[in-house]
Amino acid sequence: MSLKGKRIFITGGSRGIGLAIALRAARDGASIAIAAKTTDPNPKLPGTIFTAAQEIENAGGKALPLQCDIRDEAQIVETVNKAAAEFGGLDIVINNASAINLTRTEETPAKRFDLMFDVNVRGTFLTSQAALPHLRKSAAEGRNSHILTMSPPLSMKSKWFKNHVAYTMSKYGMSMCVLGMADEFRRDKIGVNALWPRTAIDTAALQMIPGVNTDSCRTPEILADAAYIILNRPANETSGNFFVDDEVLASEGITDLEKYSVKPGTKDFLLDFFLD
Repeated sequence: MSLKGKRIFITGGSRGIGLAIALRAARDGASIAIAAKTTDPNPKLPGTIFTAAQEIENAGGKALPLQCDIRDEAQIVETVNKAAAEFGGLDIVINNASAINLTRTEETPAKRFDLMFDVNVRGTFLTSQAALPHLRKSAAEGRNSHILTMSPPLSMKSKWFKNHVAYTMSKYGMSMCVLGMADEFRRDKIGVNALWPRTAIDTAALQMIPGVNTDSCRTPEILADAAYIILNRPANETSGNFFVDDEVLASEGITDLEKYSVKPGTKDFLLDFFLD
């Protein structure tokens, strides 16, 4: 497996899961556009598009840092087209940018509701839409074109809604994009899939949620390795799937996941939402 020569566009890739996926691809020599909002250092959320680009270059890839507010349609179109022009096309789009607000209905202000829907659902839809002409061209050239969205399997069980209705709807909106686009783009031979972690993942965003003990989490590298496997599979045979990280790894014979533990030796992990 290799992503050498692949041209990748990642939203929200300045830190955390998006950056981990970018670095895994960079080790093969991929070209990666990081489209995110952060250009100035923030003491609470380390990482900017420029520090991410430097890490990608250091890992062996080609990096293109692009400031983009995923809520702005014009910025999405501009950054997608800039990346395609710089790299000579796009082969892979990763919808990683996401906003989270785990609040009950009465505690969810309209601006937080709008943020989650603008970033999660609208951002995923518009990024995929903007990239589609480039992905179609890539697929026609036999370059194994993929859209990978970081969203959960769909489940209509009320337990996944009752404590954070707005957040759940926004994440399922991303998954509904996967469900529909997988069939819509199947004739174009563009693979459209979702990926979700079995356990909570130690990211800067998670660390900002009160009461979360990251010792019971896994590192973003588990999702990076799972994404790497998916993106190497034939797009015309791999579409419409809601993958879970440990199941993807197990399908390749990787069952010892100790190296992904934040705290070595951990047995009882904090499970993520949405997995029945």
